[in-house]
Amino acid sequence: MTLNGPLACSALLLLSLAAPAAVLAAEPAAPPAGQDGWIPLFNGQNLDGWTAKITGHEAGDNFGDTFRVEDGLLKVRYDQYQEFGEKFGHLFYRQNYSHYLLRVEYRFVGEQVPGGPGWAVRNSGLMLHGQSPQSMAKDQKFPVSIEVQLLGGSGSGTRTTANLCTPGTHVEMDGQLVTRHCTNSKSDTYHGDQWVTVEIEVRGNQVIRHRIGDQVVLEYQRPQLDPGDADARKLIEQAGGERQLSGGSISLQSESHPVDFRKVELRVLEP
Repeated sequence: MTLNGPLACSALLLLSLAAPAAVLAAEPAAPPAGQDGWIPLFNGQNLDGWTAKITGHEAGDNFGDTFRVEDGLLKVRYDQYQEFGEKFGHLFYRQNYSHYLLRVEYRFVGEQVPGGPGWAVRNSGLMLHGQSPQSMAKDQKFPVSIEVQLLGGSGSGTRTTANLCTPGTHVEMDGQLVTRHCTNSKSDTYHGDQWVTVEIEVRGNQVIRHRIGDQVVLEYQRPQLDPGDADARKLIEQAGGERQLSGGSISLQSESHPVDFRKVELRVLEP
């Protein structure tokens, strides 16, 4: 696991404690960047470099072939589920990052699996600054992380995407601590199965910006662990009381509605 750029010792300690030492030593490097500096995290062929973690299952158990590659797309599917049963899933990339641009193309397709919660219709996410899959409890539903929430429109009305949700975390906006779980962006609504491109600028513990096209649709600062959350408290204790997040895992979400990812790429930024 590699963290680009210098990090505070306490933040680095937090990240290293989030995964066993054997896992850290065994992880291969990311693929090389292209001439434009972008690293393809998804190679369009298989899930090499990714680890599934699904609620009720150990890290590495891709229950029901939830995450799969077909026709050059990274797909989230539920055809092997009888019902959802709160099996929230996340697909983790093998490296941690701190300062970077993340660009993802996604679309929602099909119908929600039976038993999925109403709020999860046409709902997925990109989890940033997260814990490792190996550090999650077997029955833990979501990694402690910053979530870029991806939402699809219902066919009418307004439903923004590239929102913010905060499982086990808080952020600051305009110098004030924000403790609500979700904050809407100012994006357009995207109905149907159209492809949407979202780009996230992550600057360690300083600032995170959500963009669609050339528009910044949401911005916030100082991502940090929530001491009121039981999973986050474990990480705070392991880090000697440190709460600020400067880097961590990146994962794609499975929340009961089929979704396709056509491109997942990253460009490292200098701190």
